[in-house]
Parts: sequence; structure tokens; C-alpha cells
Amino acid sequence: MKRPILIHPDPRLKKTAPPIADITDDLRALADDMLETMYAAPGIGLAAPQIGIDTRLIVMDCVKEEGAAPRPLAMFNPEVIAESDTRNVYEEGCLSIPDIYAEVERPAEVTVRWIDPSGAAREETFDGLWATCVQHEIDHLDGTLFIDYLKPLKRQLITRKMVKLKKDRAREKA
Repeated sequence: MKRPILIHPDPRLKKTAPPIADITDDLRALADDMLETMYAAPGIGLAAPQIGIDTRLIVMDCVKEEGAAPRPLAMFNPEVIAESDTRNVYEEGCLSIPDIYAEVERPAEVTVRWIDPSGAAREETFDGLWATCVQHEIDHLDGTLFIDYLKPLKRQLITRKMVKLKKDRAREKA
């Protein structure tokens, strides 16, 4: 089931999500809903707080090559356990901040530990777009948005644009 995505500013996007104690059928269904929502948006990553769910769950799929098989990942309680000294700059966007993009510098490679939908512990090293995406989504679980890495004036301008967008959308629904 496709879920509505929260738009910044929303206080739920600035909270730290609590860890998940047990992987339940409801949480597996939530992960499926999040993947459906992410693909429909379209996006390459989505965190539970972005749909108003206060829990440590992210989904992502950074396969973009035409004809390549998708690689959907659902990560419960993901955490970066190692990062490279080498840094990368990617132009990031966010489904909660539509049509806004900015360059953000992050570690080029990260090793992440998480629990998969079957309850198994997993660990993988990501680089390139995958590394950027997983860090961006884990940030959401800690109440951090990619615009928080920008200079204050640029962040304020983006926030004002999002406030206007939310007002415009509310007017359209009325």
C-alpha cells in the first residue's frame, strides 16, 4: 500500500526514531509498503519517519541501470559501523523535500550493520551512490535532513519554499 510522504518542515522528521525490538509481520508489511511508496515516488530510498512512522526502518534500491534487476533492501535498526576517510560529494535530493537538490559531502564508503526482514543480522560495505543513500536514510532515523548539512541561509530558503509548497497543496485539496 502506497503511503503519503511527509513534507519538511514537519516535527516528525526531526525526531530520533527508537530501535525495533522484534521483527513482526506488521513491520515486514510496513517495509513492503515503504518500497512500494519509494518506487512510486520515484525515489531510491525512504525512511519510516518520512511516512510518519517512528521506528528505525529504511528501504533503498539504488539500481538505476536500464534493464538491471532491482535490488530492494529493507534494513531494520541500520547503523554505520565503519566509514572511509575518503569523501565523496553527491547532489542529494529527498522525497520529503521535493524538487530541491544540493551537494552534500559524506564518507565515500561505509560499512553498515542491520537486521533483514527474516530477522537475520546483515553487514555490507557500500560505496558510490549506495553509500550516500544509506547514510542519507540513516540520517532520517536520527532526525537529520540533507539540508542540515547546508549553510543556514540556504537551509532557510529551502524551508520557506517547502512551507509555500505545503500551503499550495493544502489549498488544492480544499
